[in-house]
Amino acid sequence: MAENKTELTPKESIIQIVKFVVFSMGSGVIQTVVFTILNEKMHFDYWQSYLPAITLGVLYGFTVNRRFTFKSANNVPIAMAKLAFYYCIFIPTSTYLGDLAESAGVNEYIVLVLTMLSNLITAFLVNRFWIYKDSMNTNKLAQKEKEKNK
Repeated sequence: MAENKTELTPKESIIQIVKFVVFSMGSGVIQTVVFTILNEKMHFDYWQSYLPAITLGVLYGFTVNRRFTFKSANNVPIAMAKLAFYYCIFIPTSTYLGDLAESAGVNEYIVLVLTMLSNLITAFLVNRFWIYKDSMNTNKLAQKEKEKNK
C-alpha cells in the first residue's frame, strides 16, 4: 500500500470539506428525487420513502467520496462495514424522529432537509476521523497528484 498521509494542511482540509459537501449535494439530489417519487407518486409513508432514498444516496456518496475526497486505497469491505455501522445508528434514529415529526404535523420535506444536514455533518466526521483516518491520500489518484506536485 502507498505511504499514508493523514496530516492535512489547512488548505487540503478546506478542499476536502468542499469536495465532501459537493459530492454530498449529489447524494442529496438522489435522495430527494427518490424520496419525492416515493412520497408524492407512490404515496408511501415517510419511512417507506426515506429508507430507499437514503440508501441510494449513501451508496453514491461512499463511492465518490472514497475515491475523490479521501483518496483512499483501503479495504473496501472494511470501509463499507464501518459506514454501515454508522448508518445502523443514524438511519433508525433519523427514521424514527422523522416519523415522529411528520405525525406531529411537521412537513416531511422540512424533516428531510434537517435530516440531510445532520447526516452531512456527522457523516463527514465519521468518514474523516474514523473510516479514512489512516488511509487518506493512498490511492492511485493521490499518488499521481503527489508525483505531479514534485
